[in-house]
Amino acid sequence: MRNLKITIQYDGTNYVGWQRQDNGTSIQGLLEDAIAPIAGGPVTVHGAGRTDAGVHALAQVATASFDGTLDSLTLARALNAVLPTDVRVLAIEEVEPRFHARFSATGKVYEYRIVNAPIVSPFLSRYVWHVQQPLALDAMRQASTPLVGAHDFAAFQGAGSVVSSTDRVIQRLEWADGGGYDLPLILRVEGDGFLRHMVRNIVGTLVEVGTGRWPASKVEAILASRDRSQAGPTAPAQGLFLVRVEYDG
Repeated sequence: MRNLKITIQYDGTNYVGWQRQDNGTSIQGLLEDAIAPIAGGPVTVHGAGRTDAGVHALAQVATASFDGTLDSLTLARALNAVLPTDVRVLAIEEVEPRFHARFSATGKVYEYRIVNAPIVSPFLSRYVWHVQQPLALDAMRQASTPLVGAHDFAAFQGAGSVVSSTDRVIQRLEWADGGGYDLPLILRVEGDGFLRHMVRNIVGTLVEVGTGRWPASKVEAILASRDRSQAGPTAPAQGLFLVRVEYDG
């Protein structure tokens, strides 16, 4: 039995998220349904993370046990031939048996994209949060500083989550100016792991600062409160991208 590492890119607009569900089409379900006829039976595909409905991935990683004879390149082509065009297998490689997409991961990199302009291009609207009110980027950068490092991020955890610990480490959190009209502001955040809706809740909170509704100093108090009701709204899903999953070696 071969252990395959599968790198996938997808536009999450039309899907209920990564995880297979009864109420809609998932990325996991599409992959499992595509590989099953090739493998000659059901195959479980394990993802590195459960992206939510509407969230995109530039390089999601999954693992699957595969007993077929197709080489990795041919298998990738076979899967892309049957997958919808908004889901693409970028690469497949055979890895050691103990490698697991989720449990072997050491970190993830996300980007959140905002267009801060009166209008947004129809070619961007599926992939950004359109915020029309002017944003003070310097204040948002100042407010971001206390979030870097090892903290309890309970104040930024989505409702309904059950985790053993809300402690996480953010190694980097930076804003990049798009540099012109209708070009997105990009928040790039790197960490050892993320709670449900954590990045989107951070973005929603920082936008409250950017619009002037909250002072930058409030973010540190929100973090210390461990109270989700103190933080800002959850930013829309369509602006979030899983950029990369990191592994040792």
